Amino acid sequence: MNGAEVLDVARDGIWTLLWVAGPLMVVALVVGVAISLIQALTQIQEMTLVFVPKIVAIFVALIVALPFMGDLLQGYMGRIASRIIAG
Repeated sequence: MNGAEVLDVARDGIWTLLWVAGPLMVVALVVGVAISLIQALTQIQEMTLVFVPKIVAIFVALIVALPFMGDLLQGYMGRIASRIIAG
């Protein structure tokens, strides 16, 4: 395995990581901004108020996106396995 192939595998891994983690991070960002906006409008400055809605939203997003994430990881593993078999 030469340097170009190593970089190709690393690039593919980074893109797979971004595609797998991206939806959950976007959901966490949107919920966090929405809760912060509500806190700013109501002047409730409780720091722990953000955690429960964010955890629930991420859990729901995880359940919804799990098939998509599994397919991406399965495809990545298939590409890695084919590289291992090819030598």
